[in-house]
Amino acid sequence: MASLLKKEAKVFGEVLKNAREATGQSQEDLAKGAKLNRTFVSFLERGLRQPTLCTLLSIARALHLRASNLMARVERRLNF
Repeated sequence: MASLLKKEAKVFGEVLKNAREATGQSQEDLAKGAKLNRTFVSFLERGLRQPTLCTLLSIARALHLRASNLMARVERRLNF
């Protein structure tokens, strides 16, 4: 189970980074828009941390995406 969670966190991080880069935002821009610490955004993108529901919603808003869209991208990459 732990390795699956690690894989999920890594895939979420990859999806987050791709979405951020697609909007032309830096980690600092995203962090500011989502009211997060830039280091935390880096941890998320590297799969070292996982977001809470509130953080996920805040990130999605800063990316101008629906949280469900962001998570659908994660699910597709995990073959759910």
